[in-house]
Amino acid sequence: MAHVILGLLLIAPQTFYDLIKGFEAGVALFYSASSGSIKRALDSLLARGLIEVASVEAGGRGRKVYRLTDAGRQEFRAWMTGELTGPDLETAALSRLYFLGLLEPAERLPVLRRITARIETDLAALSALDKHLDTLDVAEEHRDLVTHQRATLDYGIASYRFTLDWFRDHIDRHETPDH
Repeated sequence: MAHVILGLLLIAPQTFYDLIKGFEAGVALFYSASSGSIKRALDSLLARGLIEVASVEAGGRGRKVYRLTDAGRQEFRAWMTGELTGPDLETAALSRLYFLGLLEPAERLPVLRRITARIETDLAALSALDKHLDTLDVAEEHRDLVTHQRATLDYGIASYRFTLDWFRDHIDRHETPDH
């Protein structure tokens, strides 16, 4: 979540309320966050020196406007251009795709290639599991259960294949020099 907040603040300095609206307006497509989790992330980013309070709005509430520091810009760029980590590939991939336009054009294709490489790796692991499961004997009393468990795996494999095809198509349509 911290990197998503950095991305939103890279677009423009914002108040806590603006960030909540930013999540609701677009980020919620791939990342769900409560106002409490956003507040905790803001506090952590402040403590780490990645953001700062740019100003305090006049008036009764005195809303703070947050902006990135140079360290925050560097952290965001390192995250965008680094390897995808963690078990939630969809969130990792879509959050980078969402902010890809903040990178220089020459930096975008390598990010998309890292995403497709991670999808390929995860898809290969699911496919290997599928092949391994084909070799196992299933007790009669578990066949109904296993049928639906395998359907879940089939769904995962189909989802990864779709995602891989989608990202490859995106690269071809938007990021390769020939198109």
